Amino acid sequence: MNSSSSDSVSRPAAGFGVWIEAMRPKTLAAAFVPVLIGGSLAYGHDQFLWIPTTIALVCAFLIQIGTNFANDYFDFKKGADTPNRLGFKRATANGLISPEAMLRATIFTMAIAFVLGLMLVIHGGWPILLIGLLSIVFGIAYTGGPFPLGYNGLGDVFVFIFFGFVAVMGTYYINAFEWSAQAFWASIAVGALCTNILVINNLRDIEEDQQTGKRTLGVLLGEKALKAEYALMLALTFAIPPHFYFQEGYGWQVLIPMVLLFPALILLRSVIKEEDKTKLNDTLEHTAQFMGIFGIFFAAGLVAGA
Repeated sequence: MNSSSSDSVSRPAAGFGVWIEAMRPKTLAAAFVPVLIGGSLAYGHDQFLWIPTTIALVCAFLIQIGTNFANDYFDFKKGADTPNRLGFKRATANGLISPEAMLRATIFTMAIAFVLGLMLVIHGGWPILLIGLLSIVFGIAYTGGPFPLGYNGLGDVFVFIFFGFVAVMGTYYINAFEWSAQAFWASIAVGALCTNILVINNLRDIEEDQQTGKRTLGVLLGEKALKAEYALMLALTFAIPPHFYFQEGYGWQVLIPMVLLFPALILLRSVIKEEDKTKLNDTLEHTAQFMGIFGIFFAAGLVAGA
């Protein structure tokens, strides 16, 4: 489907359920967990502030939803969403939401995130303004602009940095008004888990991406590289709780997430062995669910073991 023929077709207004699906709620753990971990670290250090953390969480959800809307719009405009798509249904490409409406929703969502974020800027100063602006700009630049990151093999780097380092350390900063080495280490696990959601997405869509000129890491390096990346991200994730126990002086509670090692190995096996790409939609959901559970366990360990 191309944008030129579809832009001229009038569509009825999309229903509430269509918009909810376009937000991709199954992957919103990627917005929740970084704020949860950053806030839990601050709580364990007796520096937790409810109001800034809550605002940060709302902004995180809005920026991710806005990014998802932007992806929906720009992937459609670039012809990256084809009728043979194996992934979850895209609202614009399937004629459920007009490109104009999706673009307006992107702008509106990002604008609300910016306005709410100004409250955090008043609270935390210019570092928070910089973090917020960069998060919005790069959220749009993931698939939009003259050099879309997701089309040039940089999507994984963007996700690791912004959903890991930026989100976790930024959340800690608005609580403690200082940067934390512990927040840096915790953000590695969070960034790795977020990246694995993208890895599954790229592994599932590798053939379509090749056809449409979308140069993800899967297209550039091949399926084996993606599977190795998934394993590496899991290894990084499970290296962090022991670091907090042995190097940061936390109690045994911080090792609670290690009980998830076996489910992680099951996920890894499905990534390595699965040949039916359509079944990777389930693996993507399970990877996002795993991130949410790991995040909750890790947060509980950080609070109890501080």
